[in-house]
Amino acid sequence: MMISGLSFALVHAAVKFIPRIPAHEVVTIRSAISLILTWFALRRARVHPWGQNRPMLLLRGIAGTGALLLYFYTLQRMPLASAATIQYLHPILTVILASFLLKEKATGGQWACFVAGFVGVLLVKGFDSRIEPVDLAIGVASACCSAIAYNMIRALRHEDHPLVVIFYLPLVSFIMVSPWTAFHFVMPQWHEWLFLFAIGAFTQIAQYFMTRAYHAQSPANISNLNYLGILYATAIGFVFFNENLEMLAAVGILLIVGSAMLSTHIATRLRKKIGKPEIVA
Repeated sequence: MMISGLSFALVHAAVKFIPRIPAHEVVTIRSAISLILTWFALRRARVHPWGQNRPMLLLRGIAGTGALLLYFYTLQRMPLASAATIQYLHPILTVILASFLLKEKATGGQWACFVAGFVGVLLVKGFDSRIEPVDLAIGVASACCSAIAYNMIRALRHEDHPLVVIFYLPLVSFIMVSPWTAFHFVMPQWHEWLFLFAIGAFTQIAQYFMTRAYHAQSPANISNLNYLGILYATAIGFVFFNENLEMLAAVGILLIVGSAMLSTHIATRLRKKIGKPEIVA
């Protein structure tokens, strides 16, 4: 999850470096690159690409596509740290949905960690007057789509290979978004092509490690580690986009890191207590 979070943060930074390229075009090119890379990985692993539970795979792809489009839009409209902070509502939403969809409930201690992490996110964000209400709503909608996608990944863990789950996101994204992009294409300059290829490559890395994590552990055990992504976003925003860090934001970072570490510790103790590789309540 830490490798995945860092890779996603690099993707988000690259999106901010190319504000001239529309979000739908970024998603289309990103999907094309990921589609090619995943296809070769499937061939090398001798895995059938179409999977077993195709309706759920398609739902994962649709939800992921919605999350990408909405989030890339907010990245180009907001400061990096603020956009990432709003998107990081999804760990809590993931666990809430998992309790209904997958019957995987978090412990009281883990819920306390989630609340502490969310408070940390709010402190990091602070009160940013640059965020319009409509953009805020779009960011929350993106987080909801992400939560649905992550639960689908978890639900597919016993039915489909991780590479198949990864394959369906760029497949569905490309089918859904490329027709619009074809009629509204903005030709990238050479340096923008570099960022677009970087987005595709780091997305592949992020998706691979995230899928493996959700196949190995329940959302209650690992979702809180998503909050570490705000640390990456804050650091990148400070270094590359001159986004300053206030005192309350520093307190928020401590809350985020502390809650993530404590949540993982609780999950590890429970695993050892019942003698199973994962906790599924």
